[in-house]
Amino acid sequence: MIDKKDWLAYDTEEMVVADKDVLWHHLKPHRVFDAAEQMIIVEGKGIMVTDIRGREYMDATSGGVWSVLVGYGRDSIAEAVCEQLKKMPYFAGVFGNVPSIKFAQKLLEKLPNHDKVYFSNSGSEANEKAFKIVRQASRISPDRKGKYKIMFRDRDYHGTTIGAMSATGQAQRREGFGPFLEGFVEFPHCACYRCPHGKNYGDCDIECARKVEDIILKEGPGTIGGMIVEPITAGGGILKPVPEYYPILQGICKKYDIWMIMDEVVCGFGRTGKFWGHEHYDVDPDIITMAKGLASSYEALSATVVKQKIYDVFLCDPSDPEDRLNYFRDISTYGGCTSAMIAALESTRIIEEENLLGNTIEVGAYMIEKLEALRKYNCVGDVRGEGLFAGIEFVQDKVTKEPVTESQMAQLMGNVMAQNVIVGRTNSSFHGLNNTMNLAPSLIITKDQVDIIVAAVETAIQKTFG
Repeated sequence: MIDKKDWLAYDTEEMVVADKDVLWHHLKPHRVFDAAEQMIIVEGKGIMVTDIRGREYMDATSGGVWSVLVGYGRDSIAEAVCEQLKKMPYFAGVFGNVPSIKFAQKLLEKLPNHDKVYFSNSGSEANEKAFKIVRQASRISPDRKGKYKIMFRDRDYHGTTIGAMSATGQAQRREGFGPFLEGFVEFPHCACYRCPHGKNYGDCDIECARKVEDIILKEGPGTIGGMIVEPITAGGGILKPVPEYYPILQGICKKYDIWMIMDEVVCGFGRTGKFWGHEHYDVDPDIITMAKGLASSYEALSATVVKQKIYDVFLCDPSDPEDRLNYFRDISTYGGCTSAMIAALESTRIIEEENLLGNTIEVGAYMIEKLEALRKYNCVGDVRGEGLFAGIEFVQDKVTKEPVTESQMAQLMGNVMAQNVIVGRTNSSFHGLNNTMNLAPSLIITKDQVDIIVAAVETAIQKTFG
């Protein structure tokens, strides 16, 4: 009999050395390893994480990228995944499986205006599927011939693949990876604090939305098939559109028969206090993409959800030589992982049964109220957010809105971390505008924990800016 291998065992010093020797870390300058040992996270419980040296941190980032919505250490998810893996781990999505069917049903309960669910493994891939749907429809549908272009918004982020980056409005994220794909068209962001049209909300005509029509007319309405937006811009600085924004944008899309794609990768599953970020607005997107909180990152999973009218474009006659290739010819290997669906079902059950949306509304309002009090500091230019999703933009001068420097932001972040609190920030995204700190804790956070996080931020402000 072969002894069971303990894969959880490790030698601390060996792991510290190996981390430097073998891992290629994400979004981190390589030279940092020359100067300092990098953090290695080994355990999590609730919203607390422990590193390999035994230091505990309060995580206000839900795993660094806002995705561990139900918190760490959920035994019920692990146990459900284990049971499913023992029974049936995987089969490609060319066939069905019970967990996929059940979770698709659950998603459509939450999206009653939508009809079909396509599973894949990451937010980037979910958006790629949406783009491919638009592109293929422009070739096979008589009503959509030539409508292959996809519009995207400045400061929005839609993923890390070349296709998704072609639709990403963040210059530093894109730098060095071109040439990008043809047929992607940018339009201005909707941040009131730095209005691209030099207006103030209340004295404007919501130009950030209305002027999109001018770009459509310049490109040619007959060439544009899709428009992708985040309900609230996430990595671009936590930018919340005004209430009038999406109804105007959707009206323009309907006028020119443009499918609106709502990227709910970050905002979906309760982050903003509603199950979907777009529910804060009077808008009904044609395609919705999602990932991150789908399974609270206990497993990798994403989905692209469409209305029946879009699915019907791809219905074809397999026996007709002219028509037989007009189905959606796509596959996602890991869209067939049954355990991911089980993790998503259990994570969603937790969100519902523990009323984490209610907690997000109550504690989120408390968190933003506490952050608003930081406006008393000269370096705090703006505080914005919704639910448990907030951003603080730091400036040199409140009048000119000149951003703080990269080095000041790095010092600020280090001063927060020194108090055993982890927060996030815009990172290598914009030239001169990586000056927004973000907070997106798990939806289980308490008001007492918010107090600890905000106190750490305030202390860091005092240490950094005097």
